[in-house]
Amino acid sequence: MTNSAFKVHLQEMRTVIEAALVETLDRSEWPNALKSAVEYSLMAGGKRLRPVLVLLANEVCGGRQEDAIPAACAIEMVHTYSLIHDDLPSMDDDDFRRGRLTSHKVFGEALAILAGDCLLTLAFETIATQITGAGEINGLQIAEQLRILASAAGGSGMVGGQVLDLEAERGAFVNLENAEMHIQHAEKHGCESGAAAVQKAVDSADFPNVHGETSTSIPDFRQNNSNRTTASRVVLLSQIHRMKTGALIAGALELGAATSSADADSRNRLQHFGHCIGLAFQIADDLLDVTGDQTKLGKKSGRDADLGKLTYPGLLGIESSRAKAEQLVQEACDAVADFGDRSRWLRELARFMVERDH
Repeated sequence: MTNSAFKVHLQEMRTVIEAALVETLDRSEWPNALKSAVEYSLMAGGKRLRPVLVLLANEVCGGRQEDAIPAACAIEMVHTYSLIHDDLPSMDDDDFRRGRLTSHKVFGEALAILAGDCLLTLAFETIATQITGAGEINGLQIAEQLRILASAAGGSGMVGGQVLDLEAERGAFVNLENAEMHIQHAEKHGCESGAAAVQKAVDSADFPNVHGETSTSIPDFRQNNSNRTTASRVVLLSQIHRMKTGALIAGALELGAATSSADADSRNRLQHFGHCIGLAFQIADDLLDVTGDQTKLGKKSGRDADLGKLTYPGLLGIESSRAKAEQLVQEACDAVADFGDRSRWLRELARFMVERDH
């Protein structure tokens, strides 16, 4: 198989996805401002990596593409919502995304937040109301797809990873100083439940020298960076990437398998493939932020350094990071080797993800 053949197949799938997204938006009955904001971000192009992975996993497992299209659209909606919110001033504070101004720069923060909310809910509606040529999809199949998407996008997946990323960048959200201030403010205004809620958050947090020990179940980002070894930082960074980026990518593979009613072994192999390429994809992103061309990237380069983010190049250097990404791609390809020639497109996509220039 030639690289050009892969690119043709990739473009064919993107065309199918774009048409399905347009059709979904055309059916919407929303206020005009909301529809404009949603369309601005959802139809801004991009690699469409996650929906393509849904279609490829469905294909590998012998499914029908039409059965996977609703899930493919849904995961792209969730991804786009996450980008809108990530770009907000309270998060990563970016001005450009996919070569154009970010949503809040065009529509204002309030409408950008609501556009993201709309896309998140539309994703679940799209799966829940799917119809194919064969009639209505089995209710249990729909429920399983909804579960997979919710798990990948929620607190144990993408959203939780974003929290850990922000903690690593800025320190803990809950700290003793601001907690004391909020408790006093709540008590002053007679809000006993509010004061109790803040106190509960403080009590559940593992502040060093307060409770005597620190929890080992959640990475502690509050300790001084100088006290951490490179190895421990890499462990923390891998956890962030596995949740923030990898969960949705692995979820795309699992969704595709679910749309074809694949067996447990096939789903496990595809999930493992997804976690490997998810981390490889993020390492490639970190590298592009250092070495990439801003015009091709469609956003300002060097943002990770500006924000003080943990990155693989920052911890291991450029060459070691590239080697790690290549190792992960090979592990991913090995995970789907038993699918034989049916996995050829997945293997090509894995390599594309680390060789891309944007």
